Amino acid sequence: MTEKKSAGFSLKSFLFGKPKDPLDPRVFHQISLVAFLAWVGLGADGLSSSAYGPEEAYLALGQHFYLALLLAIMTAVTVFIISASYSQIIELFPTGGGGYLVATKLLGSRAGLVSGSALVVDYMLTITISIASSADALFSFLPVLLGPYKFLVEVMLIFALIFLNLRGVRESVLFLLPIFLLFIVMHIVVLTMGVLPHAADMPALVANSYQEVNRDVQGLGLLATLGILLHAYSLGGGTYTGIEAVSNGLQILREPRVVTGKKTMLYMATSLAFTAGGILLCYLLNRVMHEPGKTLNASLFANIYGAFFGADSTTTATLVIVTLITEAALLIVAAQAGFLDGPRVLSNMSLDSWTPHRLSHLSDQLVTRNGVWFMGIASLGFLAYSHGEVKLLVVMYSINVFLTFTLSQLGMCRHWWQVRRTAEPWRMKLAINGLGLLSTSTILCVTVATKFLEGGWLTIVVTFVFVLLCQAVRWHYDRVQKALESLDDTLLGIPFQPDLKAPTPVKNAQAPTAGIIVRDFDGIGVHTLLNIQRLFPNHFHNIVFISVGVIDTGQFKGHAEIESLKRKKEEDLKSFVDFATCLGWYAEYRYDLGVDLIDELEQICNLVAKEFPRTVFFSGKLVFEEESVFTRLLHNHTPYTLQQKLQFAGREMMILPIRVFLSSKSPRNLERGSSGLP
Repeated sequence: MTEKKSAGFSLKSFLFGKPKDPLDPRVFHQISLVAFLAWVGLGADGLSSSAYGPEEAYLALGQHFYLALLLAIMTAVTVFIISASYSQIIELFPTGGGGYLVATKLLGSRAGLVSGSALVVDYMLTITISIASSADALFSFLPVLLGPYKFLVEVMLIFALIFLNLRGVRESVLFLLPIFLLFIVMHIVVLTMGVLPHAADMPALVANSYQEVNRDVQGLGLLATLGILLHAYSLGGGTYTGIEAVSNGLQILREPRVVTGKKTMLYMATSLAFTAGGILLCYLLNRVMHEPGKTLNASLFANIYGAFFGADSTTTATLVIVTLITEAALLIVAAQAGFLDGPRVLSNMSLDSWTPHRLSHLSDQLVTRNGVWFMGIASLGFLAYSHGEVKLLVVMYSINVFLTFTLSQLGMCRHWWQVRRTAEPWRMKLAINGLGLLSTSTILCVTVATKFLEGGWLTIVVTFVFVLLCQAVRWHYDRVQKALESLDDTLLGIPFQPDLKAPTPVKNAQAPTAGIIVRDFDGIGVHTLLNIQRLFPNHFHNIVFISVGVIDTGQFKGHAEIESLKRKKEEDLKSFVDFATCLGWYAEYRYDLGVDLIDELEQICNLVAKEFPRTVFFSGKLVFEEESVFTRLLHNHTPYTLQQKLQFAGREMMILPIRVFLSSKSPRNLERGSSGLP
């Protein structure tokens, strides 16, 4: 392995922080989150939904507002049911992956594709709706004249979060911690103030609600009354969004991850049930009505504080503004959860070749930079389409959330039934996931049925298109993989037969040297070596094989995975050396591990050129009969970029083309990671 060059001052380091060393065993501890910080970084998505979920549910009741008591109970119970079912997912899948991995492993790759696609679109909408709701909360107390600037503020907030997440996960969470804590404190205070003065009226409220329900059942019928309740319940589905974030983000949790994840889930469920259920109850107790230009929560806070300090007092106005600011700020933290989990789902899908492999690449801050940009730009697109209208975004948002929920719960139910003979207590576990399946599927069906024409259709269309694009990406990778397998079968079958009569090759650093850029011990590398022999017979005395073990999200899960990558890289390079030695060359190898392929290769090549002054570097490059969007997007251009850098450093490099003939027949499905295909 080569020695890392020291990092000096640069604008990049100043803006995004100093690079993190993925080879440092301490880095996993340094960037991981304890349960409390995970609650902040991942739980904010769920908790912030109390800013719009209860409001949409309550408004859907219309004149039947007395049903809010039942709705509050149903909301709190549903939160704990879904949380309990996801705690079981954490136990079964301790490495993370969330809904995508659950569906893939328990229901099949196609179900996993649908779940993953739904999750990706969902996290796009998480960012969009959180930012839009945040702006609504802020502009609830700002002058009406500033209304036209709301969209511009939303765009600026998304770009600010992109920048923050490019700096790193832990850094972004610590920055947002005070906001989260202030939200918790303010909402505990305001909800307590909204409920306690009415504590003596609770028995009468329960009795009155019971009488009103009976009256509606007799007048409208049981099904109609139940339909009103379920409709409001489904529109409040946004309340439960974000609960799955912990299972998706287990990779960033402190060891032991299962224990940390379950603690985080408990914190999230308790805080969300208290906040969402408490807000619905306060709506009912305080007879809150919709006011133009204000969120329902803004009206609620004004009523509660006004009852204590006077409706027109400065104290009331100040407390309302502070509470709304904390709400708006937490919604920004919730958007942050979309930037944490969205790129992670994309990277998991890229490791299975559903999305471009570059989406699993890590930056020097150990974040999926390409995924962050992808999620940010996509959320801007949804924001532009919806014009920041929360009512529309809630409908679009809820569908995919509950599609993923339903697939996950269905997979878990199937799992417990299949292992019922060996897993105890399987009945209890099946019951928990079964209740989760009933709740999520009910909300999904009602939402799609009632809100399809009101914006739900767009979510379905976008998700369907994303699924088709993923299918096309996988199809292309599979075709290329099949072509490369033919090359591997042909060239890797060449036997190692050294000429025992020939003298053992001896190193001569001043002699012509070929520095060959390789990846794995595969047909591409062997093809490049044999081409050098064919094009330059008896010219090169030394061969130096150069490689980089790219640390992407597939390897960056723990120190054991890094060590495994290191061993694999050394084994492959030793195979190349043995092969070249058999052909009569003196051969050795150089390699390193890192996240930036180009930078690492450039460093190694410069070191090799200092040791072997007459080095010419070579690299194979796949070329296709017809260039297309897929070939340009899905295959890296590392050789060309490296050639440019080495040329300006005074080094010579040649690129040897490797023709790829793509068969028209559909190849068998293969799963290959980001470091697998060029």
